[in-house]
Amino acid sequence: MRKKIVAGNWKMHKNAEQTEDLLNELIAQIPTETIAQVIVAPTFVNLASAVDHLEFTAIIVAAQNVHQAESGAFTGEISADMLTGIGVNTVILGHSERRAIFNETDGLIASKVNTALKHDMTVIFCFGEELKDRQSGNHFNIVENQLKDGLFHIENTAWEKVVLAYEPVWAIGTGETASPEQAQDMHEFIRETVRKAFGSDIAEDVTILYGGSVKPDNAKEIFSKPDVDGGLIGGAALNAKDFVAIITAI
Repeated sequence: MRKKIVAGNWKMHKNAEQTEDLLNELIAQIPTETIAQVIVAPTFVNLASAVDHLEFTAIIVAAQNVHQAESGAFTGEISADMLTGIGVNTVILGHSERRAIFNETDGLIASKVNTALKHDMTVIFCFGEELKDRQSGNHFNIVENQLKDGLFHIENTAWEKVVLAYEPVWAIGTGETASPEQAQDMHEFIRETVRKAFGSDIAEDVTILYGGSVKPDNAKEIFSKPDVDGGLIGGAALNAKDFVAIITAI
């Protein structure tokens, strides 16, 4: 049975003190009986302290990005070895903001995937269409190409280290809203695309998260869809009460 996961991407929010406060709130509020695997992704400068703070909990710490090179003259970048060296073994790759703001291509993301998997890291692989793609009816093609070009080069055995995260970019901060039915339609398509390339066993086992403005008031309905296995949460993950409500919606 595939994992249920709720991951919080904190982006460029929370200083050291605020990070500790939010972690303490999550430790206190997340029910021990929750069936979801909980992941948090603080900023790079707070990763080591987060790992230490969560040592005796079930909450996993993820990085928001990693460089594709092992080391070198790449000012301001972070390597996979640096992350695993402090106990961070999960990384978010291909996030829509990395693609749009930092011009990360499918080829670059594929290189980062290779590096992360080489270091035995779990990859949360993000992908999804923009509003113009949805309006033109090209959304399925965009998603299929992002998967194939950024991820489908990996070996079958590597899939146990991969979590998919579908982000309908058009439904994040645009005033547009994606319905639970639209989420299910795309997740079903994604699973079928994986099935065609890698077989039914991998397709049924891979966790597919939804990352389209999940909030406490819509999480339960979205998570009830058969091919939605949890969420990659942005803004709502910065508030303990909201994030816990989403976690328990699983």
